[in-house]
Amino acid sequence: MKLYKKEGNIVQILGFPNENAEKGDYLIVEDADVAKALIVQVIDVQFAAVPGVLEELLRTLPDGGELIRGEDIDPLEIAPHITYIQDASLLICKIRATLEKDVLSPSSSWLPSRSQSLIRKLSVPALMKLAKVDGRLPIILGGTKDSSLLTIDATQLDGTLNIITGKKGCGKSHLSKLLIASLVGYKATVVIFDLNGEYGSIGITNDGRRNLYYDKIYALTPAQNFKVAIDQLHLNVVMGILVNALHLPGTSAREFKHIWKGLKDRGSLTLANLGEAIRSCNCNQHVRDALASRFHSLANSGFFTDNRAEATLLEDNLQKAKDQGGAIIVNLKNTGNIDRQIVVEYVLGKLVDSLQNWKIKAVFLFAEEAHLYLRETYWDDIVTRMRHFGIFTTFITNQPDTIQETIYRQADNIFLFNFTNEHDLDVVSRASRVDAETVRSIARDLPPQHCLTLGRVVRDFPMVTKVRALDLKTMGETRLFFSSPETLMKNH
Repeated sequence: MKLYKKEGNIVQILGFPNENAEKGDYLIVEDADVAKALIVQVIDVQFAAVPGVLEELLRTLPDGGELIRGEDIDPLEIAPHITYIQDASLLICKIRATLEKDVLSPSSSWLPSRSQSLIRKLSVPALMKLAKVDGRLPIILGGTKDSSLLTIDATQLDGTLNIITGKKGCGKSHLSKLLIASLVGYKATVVIFDLNGEYGSIGITNDGRRNLYYDKIYALTPAQNFKVAIDQLHLNVVMGILVNALHLPGTSAREFKHIWKGLKDRGSLTLANLGEAIRSCNCNQHVRDALASRFHSLANSGFFTDNRAEATLLEDNLQKAKDQGGAIIVNLKNTGNIDRQIVVEYVLGKLVDSLQNWKIKAVFLFAEEAHLYLRETYWDDIVTRMRHFGIFTTFITNQPDTIQETIYRQADNIFLFNFTNEHDLDVVSRASRVDAETVRSIARDLPPQHCLTLGRVVRDFPMVTKVRALDLKTMGETRLFFSSPETLMKNH
């Protein structure tokens, strides 16, 4: 390989037929005279535009390569050389760092010698060693093209905002389960908003046996094994539900506070008494109607109860997860839109309350398709205010345009699966730690189960990985009618 051209942070390298380089590969351009090197990544591979090659191709027939005029005679034996030149490639590379005395810097201003530089492939383990990705708490994401393993450090997910995105069926949920299981293994507290009911299987192997995570998985289904006793609700939590989930106006919210405190002081706070107090309150008819409609939403959700015996204290599960590590899975699969927002608001309110009172240290929150249960204006609150409290969020979506641009700009890590839609690629390219050319070029060619990892976990060196298999029971696959050859035979 030979250095050909440099423009800004783009380097073009001539590659020859016996030198194999593909998109995503890393190369090191070494200049021995100055003991410095450029680390570059291939983002595209083209044919070298050598003058005269087009003319030479046009001189040959498409079926046999025979000359149009004259005989197929090559007295100077130059045909192999012409073929060699015709097959030469041009590698479009992005400069990722400059290496000097085993120290990496993001500078791309240095220009190596064109004639004296040596160019070779740089393996992923060697690059990760240079980048000092030590893997103190290792999470093995999967295999790379050079048959090595990509290992990230769990500490690089601590205090971060992460996005897992890609089109349907590419493996987003699989990667989420891998990260969740690894975090739980390191005794972290994880909360998952499970929209499709597929994360409850993390504690079960493919053949139905319990694994080492089984006793650390707490699956909660609203209105079934997850209910809240009305007299155990804190006023700030219920106000968060009414204002953020049910959009109660300010005037009505003040009246509700007055009713709630009155019932609480008298020790008669029940669903029936709350409904009666709202019906008989001496207030504006519009206020009363607003309160009544919100009360019916709360009562009809089945999430609230007067019976403490059937109530689930979220704090108890959080305490268990704090002591030994664990994942609290909130199963929202069969929950209606309004009820879903009520449950999510309650959980977030309890998390903030527990964090403020130092009942738990921090929480890793995995939010699947969050646009279906969180208002857009509430996303910033989770990412900014709740991040300071200790809620570190991972958004999982197949619709990247549903995530606000401000969220992308704050993202620390992005795990990007295949996208072919230009609009989706443009949206992801807005992330501050991502360059648009890399996303557009590499992401559209990713095979299923392959992920482009960007951000802090790889020290801003984009890595293509085939996500490793997990011995976990799969529950996230789409149900199909023609699912097996046996089904086809039975229906024939």
